[in-house]
Amino acid sequence: MQERMQRQTMSTSRRGFLTAAAGGIAVAGLSAASGQSHKVPIRKIATEEAFATPGLVKAWLEIARTDPGASLDVPTGILSIFDNPRPGSNQDRFRRQLLDLDAERLADMDQAGVDVQILSVTIPGVQMFEPGPASALAIATNDHLAAAISRHPRRFAGLACFAPHDPGSATKEMERAVKTLGLNGFIVNSHTGNLYLDDPRFSPILEAAQALDRPIYLHPRAPSNGMAAPFRDYSMGGSIWGFGVEAGTHAVRMILSGVLDRYPRLRIVLGHMGEALPFWMWRLDHMAARRAKDGRMKPLSLAPSEYFRRNFVVTTSGFESPDVLDLVIKTAGIENVMWAIDYPYENSRDAVAFIEGANLTNDQRTSIFHRNAERTFHLV
Repeated sequence: MQERMQRQTMSTSRRGFLTAAAGGIAVAGLSAASGQSHKVPIRKIATEEAFATPGLVKAWLEIARTDPGASLDVPTGILSIFDNPRPGSNQDRFRRQLLDLDAERLADMDQAGVDVQILSVTIPGVQMFEPGPASALAIATNDHLAAAISRHPRRFAGLACFAPHDPGSATKEMERAVKTLGLNGFIVNSHTGNLYLDDPRFSPILEAAQALDRPIYLHPRAPSNGMAAPFRDYSMGGSIWGFGVEAGTHAVRMILSGVLDRYPRLRIVLGHMGEALPFWMWRLDHMAARRAKDGRMKPLSLAPSEYFRRNFVVTTSGFESPDVLDLVIKTAGIENVMWAIDYPYENSRDAVAFIEGANLTNDQRTSIFHRNAERTFHLV
C-alpha cells in the first residue's frame, strides 16, 4: 500500500509538475536570455489495458476444445488468439503482449509517453467457468496482477476480477482485492451465464462495490447466447459490432431496471466512448418517459441521461473519433471522461496523439488524460 501511495508523488516529482495542455506548458525562467522554454508532458493514465495469465489461457483453451459451442467468445477471441495463431499475425502479437507484464509492455509505454496502465483481465475473464473454478481462477489472477503492480508500482494499477455467479465468494474477493491487494476497482466482462447485473442474484456484488467505493468496469464480451445468432456471420460477434451492442444493452438494462435507484453511489465505467449510449441518450429519455406515462414500465427517479451523468464514467478505449468525443463530453460531462488505449489491441501512440490533437481546452485535456482517472480509481 505504501508503494501505491507513493506512485503519483514520485511521478509528479519526476516530471516537475503536472500540466494542463496537450504538449505541456512552458516552464518560465529556464532560458531568459534566449527566450526559449521547455514543455512538461501531461501525466497519462491509460484506463483499459488488458492482460492474461498462463493459468487462464490454459483453462480457456480446455473449455474451448471440449465445448466449442459454449459461448461466442470461443471463436471470436479464445481460439483466434491463443490456439496457435499464425506467426507474425496480430493475434500472435496479442497473445505475446497479453501475457507480458514487464519489459515489452513497459517499453511500449515509454515509447508512447504513457505513465500508468490500469490493468484488467481480457475477455472472457473467469465468467465462463463453473462458480467454484471461476472463483479460484479469480483469486489466482488477482494475485498475479498484484505481483506485477508490486514489481512496477509507479507504472501499473489494476482492476480485480471475480466470479459474479458465486456472489458470496465474489464479495469476499472484492474486499480482499481492495483492502489487502490495494487494487483500484473491478472488471466484469459483461454477462455471466447469460445474465446481466440487473438480475437480483448479483445484488450483493453491487452493494459491495458501492460500500468499497470502487467502480465496476463493465467491459464487453461476445453477445450472450440469447442474442448471439445474428452475430455469428460476417465476424460480427467481436469488436466490429457485437461487443458494443452487447455492453450497451447491459448498461441500458441497469438504467431501466431501477438498480441505480437502489445503489445511487455505484459507479460503472463504460469503454469505447460509452458503447453507443451517448448517441441514443435523447431517445432513451424520450421513450422512457413515454413508456412510464403509458404504464409500460416502472417510472424511474431520474431520466436515463441523469443516471448516465451520475453513475457512469466513459473511456476513449479503441475509439479515436473527434466528433464522437465531442458528443461524449456533452452527454457524460467532462468530469466523466477518461483516456484509454485498449492495449494491446490498439496502438498506444495513436491513442496518445488522438487526445493531444483533439480540440480541447487545457483543463479538459488534463481531466481526460489523468485527473478523472485519479479520482475515479483512487490513485494516489
